[in-house]
Amino acid sequence: MEKIGRLLRQVSENEIRKNIKDKDGFLVVSYSGLSGPDANTLRQSLKDNKSRLFVIKNSISKRVFKETGIEGLSEMLQGPCGLVFVQDDFIIIAKLINTFAKEHESFKIAGGVLKDRILNKSDIVSLAKFSNKKTLHTQLVMSMKSPITGLVCSLSNILNKLVFVLEEVKKKK
Repeated sequence: MEKIGRLLRQVSENEIRKNIKDKDGFLVVSYSGLSGPDANTLRQSLKDNKSRLFVIKNSISKRVFKETGIEGLSEMLQGPCGLVFVQDDFIIIAKLINTFAKEHESFKIAGGVLKDRILNKSDIVSLAKFSNKKTLHTQLVMSMKSPITGLVCSLSNILNKLVFVLEEVKKKK
């Protein structure tokens, strides 16, 4: 019979491997000194955005990172750390984590991974300043729609002027 600690480590490693493979990316955060209610607030906010905070021992994280080929994150794991796995929109989660870090001094962003690219703290803060996917899609559609709208307005103005001229000609006759 195996020891319970070894089973827990194995389950944790498998969970991290699965999330690294299935998700778009993840963030490494340090939560040392964060109160329980604040942590619950963060977890709920992440859950609302289809993400989650996974607290794990650094030694297990380092082992999984080495096995999966993510070498640059091991030095970011200092003190109590957690992994925030992102499923949908990385920018929304980066904004949420950045805002939370500004509000809570004990919570810090260490780094992350986005589509096999290692990010440091400044990269994540820069991403947090971008607009999210939905806003970018809206801006793209509006910019594509703008020339067509301008053409339609120009053509309708020409038709309106023609009708106005014809009305004036009719009044004179």
